[in-house]
Parts: sequence; structure tokens; C-alpha cells
Amino acid sequence: MTGFTTFTEVLRERAAAHPGREALVFLPASGGAPERLDYGTLDAAARDLAHRLRALGAPGRPVLLAHPPGPDFLKALAGCFYAGAVAVPVPLPGPRGERLHRLTGVLRDSGARLVLTDEEHAPKLSLRLAMAGLGDTVCLAADRPEATAPGDGEPPARSGGDLALVQYTSGSTTRPRGVLLSHRNLLAQQSTLQNMLRSTPVDRLGGWLPHFHDLGLIAHLLHALWLGTRCVQLPPESFRKSPVRWLEAIGEHGITIGGAPHFAYERCVEAVTEEQAAGLDLSGWRLALDGGEPVRPAGLAAFARRFAPAGFRAEALCPGYGLAAAAPAVSCGRPGLPHAVRDFDAARLTAGELRPAAPGAASRALVALGRPAGCELRIVDPADGSELAPGRVGEIWVRGEGVARGHWNRSPDTPGTFDTRDGADTFDATLDSGEGGYLRTGDLGALEAGQLYVTGRLKDLLFLEGRTIHPADLEAAPRELSPALGTGVGAAFTVEADRPRLVLVHEIRADRTDPGRLPALAARIRLLIAEEFEVPAENILLVAPGTVSRTAGGKVRRDRTRACFLTGETESLYETLTPDVRALVRPEHTALGHDLLQRPVLAEADLAW
Repeated sequence: MTGFTTFTEVLRERAAAHPGREALVFLPASGGAPERLDYGTLDAAARDLAHRLRALGAPGRPVLLAHPPGPDFLKALAGCFYAGAVAVPVPLPGPRGERLHRLTGVLRDSGARLVLTDEEHAPKLSLRLAMAGLGDTVCLAADRPEATAPGDGEPPARSGGDLALVQYTSGSTTRPRGVLLSHRNLLAQQSTLQNMLRSTPVDRLGGWLPHFHDLGLIAHLLHALWLGTRCVQLPPESFRKSPVRWLEAIGEHGITIGGAPHFAYERCVEAVTEEQAAGLDLSGWRLALDGGEPVRPAGLAAFARRFAPAGFRAEALCPGYGLAAAAPAVSCGRPGLPHAVRDFDAARLTAGELRPAAPGAASRALVALGRPAGCELRIVDPADGSELAPGRVGEIWVRGEGVARGHWNRSPDTPGTFDTRDGADTFDATLDSGEGGYLRTGDLGALEAGQLYVTGRLKDLLFLEGRTIHPADLEAAPRELSPALGTGVGAAFTVEADRPRLVLVHEIRADRTDPGRLPALAARIRLLIAEEFEVPAENILLVAPGTVSRTAGGKVRRDRTRACFLTGETESLYETLTPDVRALVRPEHTALGHDLLQRPVLAEADLAW
């Protein structure tokens, strides 16, 4: 597994050694016959596409890959590697233009002028880009046969430091940030994953995560190619419509390693029926990776208990910590051993210290996320850059061969600084001792007995449905819907109800609203957020100007707005809440004998927007 300089060499070696071995098995959402791609066919397709890309001047330049999930994406990715182009995976816009803003944002940020997609979607995508003012972008149907000479010769010589991928984080639309991953980064990440997971070519990897998600791309697709084994992939919509499809695929296709963000495990507990669970076989699933968002002990326990009759073993749950800028797994539990959960004193944890909770004292349960592997990890005081002792909570800093070298099209961050205004990562932070080269993750955590515990965030980000969302992006989106919203501000945050729930508190001009249309406006906000960010927005509060807490300089104080919401202080003109959130903040009104789930309050004027 050693001796490679680029990931291109990995692909070429796998194709030469086992051309007939399956690289990808794709299970269509329609439930039809699986699509199968072997290493030899992948290599041939990549050579041909690389020939076309070189003719278009793509080597060294960013190329967007806007494919639906399936074999065509993997062919396009390999073709970019073979051509020496920089692959930029992005989600394909939906039939009504969902996610188009994200694609156009990435195009503008990256400066790419070439988009690869398939023959079915190329004409419509080209038209949409032209209408968005990006008519000079070429949309190439990578799966369309071309009357050109077949690709010949070896791929251009590349070094490990050359860019292989620019991976844009999943949450940002108005301010996309692309993480730079070189071939050397990819190889280091794959080597670390193999050592951490103890994976071998006998393993089968797979899941439903999209190819533009770091866990889906790096830990599923690319790790299968690194091992020379098979990846089994479902489209995300299969999981969204029926979570049991994921679990069925694990048993039917012999998946041994595969995972998802934590919410997916909780969703399975909620959505899979007893009858469906009775037909599952999860006995071969040896590593169920859980990462990408906060891991909740109760969720892990519920999943293990729920699917034990299907052969699932609790020790297969493998919670870990990772991030797109470093690796999908900086640390994780030891394969085959149960994960650890510890109860820490809640008051001391708030004060920045891990201390076991005394009997009867308020406590907070945290999941141990394993020992760091393949990188150096430090817990650092974010104020002065000093390294903290075990048991003290600080910012997590990492460095190593797998850590990305920066963001695309951004000037380097000032070493040792952290821009809390826009959540920018620092890729060359320096400890107060002078030791440098660290990535500041923005995550808070502590090391205890060598195990990593993540306790929170420095950065003001939201984790929902496997996505990392900048709240400023979400808050800005509704302003285009109505002049009554355009002059107001919003605060987006999450609350812990039955599961993490998104709440949006948005100011609205009472003198420009028809109170009878507030429910329709709230519904439009929910639809917009669902389409643009792909997360449910079921808890919307439309409030009077001045309700959202702000600093003297006008910056939104989401923490204060959230606190007011949780204590019931927030007065709304109209609100809609899920039952679990309603129970959290709007208990049943005992005097009236009913709740206030949705309560429009009459405005002073009767003006439509």
C-alpha cells in the first residue's frame, strides 16, 4: 500500500492488478438492477475523459463535477486525476433549481469555467447557468461518446504536492469555502484510515452519503479504491425516503465498514418498523462509523438496543472526530471494542474542566471519540495559544500530512489568529512556544486518559442532518421573500429537544404585513430553507423588530436570542413549532386548557407585502 506519489497511481495499479474486480456497486433509488463498475472499465473511461480534458486545457485548473450519484461521478473524478485537473465535487441542482445557488457560488469562488455532468442534465444545467450570468461556463456531458482519438500514453507526471481536490464545505451557500487537498493529503488520509479502521481488501465499504460529503467521498469511495475493494453506494434520497434501505443494503451486499453522521442512527431508530427490522441482517457490519456532527450517547445506545435482534453488535459502533480540512477521521474508537461514555460534572465542564460527576450532582454524558491517529493533536487555550493540560477544555488544533493547506482563492490567514466573524479556519497557527503549522479547528474539547472528548464549538456553526451550516447564510435567505423581512434580522440556532432541532427567529415589519398571510410566509420560509440547505425548518418565529438580541455594534447575539427562546421570553407575531420543541418552551396553558402552537398576533396595519 506504500510507494505511491499520487492517487492517480493508486487507480492505475488497481486497474492493472484486478481489472475485472468491482470498484462500485450503485443501488438506484428506483429499486432497479444495481449498476456495476469494475476497475478496468473505470480506468478506460478515465483515460478517454482525460484525453478530452487535456484538449480543453483543464490540467491544473478547477473542474466542477456536477453528477448525480453513481458510476459517472467516479469516472469523472478519475478522469480529472488522470488529466491533472483539479476536481471540485458539487451537488447537482434539483429539478426545480434546488442547490443551484450553491453551484453558482462555487463556480464564482473557484473561477472554474468547465462543469462535467451527464448527457441527461447538461442542456438544462447550461441554460440555468446562462440565466445566472455564467454563460461562459462550458457544461460537458462526460458520458457522451465523442469522435476523438482515444486517450493514449501515460497521465502527465504529477507530484504529491499538486492539488487533487477542492472540497467545498456542505453548509455554506453565500460564502463557499473550498478546502485544498493535494494528492499527498489524500494518500496520508487513506493510510491513516487504514491503520485506524484496520481495513483490508476483504472489507466492503458503503453507505448513502453523497460524493460531495467528506465522509462519503474520502472514507467510502476513495478508501475502497485505496484498498482495491468494492464500494456499495445508495443515493441520499433512498435514505431520506426510507432509512431501512441503508440497513438492508448492509446485509444484502456484505458491507463491513460504513457510516453516517449521528442523526442517521437516530432516524433509523425512529423510522424502521418492527416488521422491517425483523428482516435485517446486520451481523457482518463490523464498523458503524459515527461522525461529522455531535455524537449523543443516548442515540448510540438506542441504535444498539433496537437492532441487536438483527445481529448488530454494540461494539461495532465507532464514534469518531474528523473534519474536511484534516481528514474524515482524526480520531475514533478502537475497532472491536465498546465505545466509552463518561458522566462529567456539568458545572466544572462549563468552567472548562473535565471532572467526574459526584453522585446526585448535575452531569453531562460525553462519548469518548478515541485516540488521535495519523496527526498531532493539541488542546490549546484559544486566547493565548498555550497548550492545556489533560482534562482542561480548549480548542482542538491538529497538524499532519493529511491536513489541508488552506482554502481555495483565499489569502493565507494570519498565523495564530482566528476570525470569529466569518468562521475562517487558520491553517498555520502557532503555539505560544513557537511550534507552528497547526490547523485551528474551531472545536472545543479535552484529552482525558488519551481519549478525545469534544464539548462544543468556538465557531458559530449549526450541525443538522449531516450538514454543517453557517447560520448567517440561513438567516439571510428569507430576506428575499418579502420586503417585510428584508429590513429585519434573524437568528438561527439549534435546541436539544427529542433530537437537535433548527429554530429560526426572524424580525418582520409589523407595519408592512397582513396578519392573515403570516402562515403562508412562514411556510415559504420553511420551503426555501428545505430546498436551499436540505434541512427541515419546522420551527419558525416571526417577531417584531428589536426582538433579536444584538450587540452594541449590531452583531446578532444568537446565544442570547436562543436563551430568551428557551426561557419563553420571546414574544412572536406568529410561530410554528414541532411538538417536542413546543413542550420545551411553550408548555400547555393550564388556565385556558390548550396550547399556543401557532398564534398569529394582529398587526397595527393591514398591508400586504
